[in-house]
Amino acid sequence: MTGVTGRVDAAARGQTRIADRVVAKIAAQAAKEAVEERPEDADAPRATVTVHRDTARVRVSLDLAYPCDIGRQCGAVRRRVAERVKALAGMEVPEVAVQVERLHRSGAGTAPEGSIR
Repeated sequence: MTGVTGRVDAAARGQTRIADRVVAKIAAQAAKEAVEERPEDADAPRATVTVHRDTARVRVSLDLAYPCDIGRQCGAVRRRVAERVKALAGMEVPEVAVQVERLHRSGAGTAPEGSIR
């Protein structure tokens, strides 16, 4: 039985590759966590990523409640996605594009059905 007596250089040990779809799932979950008020009938956020070495460019599509501060919500999504991808996948995220697919009217302040505003 032989044992390893010397240290192995990092380059000789190999590397871990994280699949793009895993990074996309991390980004989608982070987007979901970042949205303050998620409409009940909203679709779950979806994310697509392009990974090159240790860098991921992310595009997130999501639904938001209306009325809301759309700019603040999108900024929160960008920050949360970048933080979580960095923490969980070890990738830099220089770009997070947020696409709001739909705005869902919140229950507060809506007129009763049949009334005219």
